[in-house]
Amino acid sequence: METILKLDDVNVTYVNKEKEVYAVRNASFSIEKGDSLGVVGESGSGKSTLANALLRLHNEKSTLISGAAEFEGKDLIKMTSKEMNELRWKEISVVFQKAMNALSPVHRIGRQVEDIYHVHEPQASRKEIEERMIYLLKLVNLPERVYRLYPHEMSGGMLQRVAIAISLLHKPKLIIFDEATTALDVVTQGQILQEVVQMEKEMDMTRIMITHDMSVVAASCNKVAVMYAGEFMEIGRVEYIFKNPMHPYTQGLLNSFPSLKGENERLHAIPGFLPDLSRKQEGCIFAPRCPKATEQCFRKKPQASYMEDGRMVSCWLYERGGVKDGE
Repeated sequence: METILKLDDVNVTYVNKEKEVYAVRNASFSIEKGDSLGVVGESGSGKSTLANALLRLHNEKSTLISGAAEFEGKDLIKMTSKEMNELRWKEISVVFQKAMNALSPVHRIGRQVEDIYHVHEPQASRKEIEERMIYLLKLVNLPERVYRLYPHEMSGGMLQRVAIAISLLHKPKLIIFDEATTALDVVTQGQILQEVVQMEKEMDMTRIMITHDMSVVAASCNKVAVMYAGEFMEIGRVEYIFKNPMHPYTQGLLNSFPSLKGENERLHAIPGFLPDLSRKQEGCIFAPRCPKATEQCFRKKPQASYMEDGRMVSCWLYERGGVKDGE
């Protein structure tokens, strides 16, 4: 399989006059062409921070980014601002949380799309842009008339679909959905997820889905990366991790999510709170909240172990049972 994106020890640190906040530490994973990777974790775990780092949307004066993020042979972190501006939206696109709020309330959708399209294709004709956008509107299950409407004439679900269509204008190879369905009702969210999965098949699209909702990943992704306090705890195929979660944090996330089948069971919340990310942790970052933590977990950080089913687990419980990276 062709690798679209490969991260190698990506770190993101916020810096101010008083302290440094280590928001993402040693993030490593790879995505193959056609993959759909769900990045899950509690609010504040660093999911959006990592996405913004890949897109280079952070304030460079107050953010330090290190490591390598190779996108089709190009390191996103080492690119100049000019190179990144040419690539962003054209080859890598994003749909933000509550993206409907990004649309101007006093301009028709068509007018806004023309301005957006001309950033990368200044010679494109009005007819060409309209035909492309109408095709995409139909793809996200919206009628042609939406092109001539104002944002206030549409519902939240319709606006979110418009935002998704806009992100696909230039046929990006990778699209990032950052909590793109969080503000929607459950029915609309389900409809949009189905449409996203169908779009992948039609447009040969690779996707990263950032969310705190495990059901979103189960319904629309083939791989999952579980993130806690800026670090990846477990990464692998959805069917393996949801059926047999290995990391205690993954187990806690799944146990805190209600099941629609079987007997009613009490939900189990993960005790404690996220750690202070301005302090460097010597041991496992999850140890203070982990029910299976030992003395070793507090003293030394576990290395990534690779299991027979291809998943990565960063936990002392599997340090001896896994297959080391590269073996």
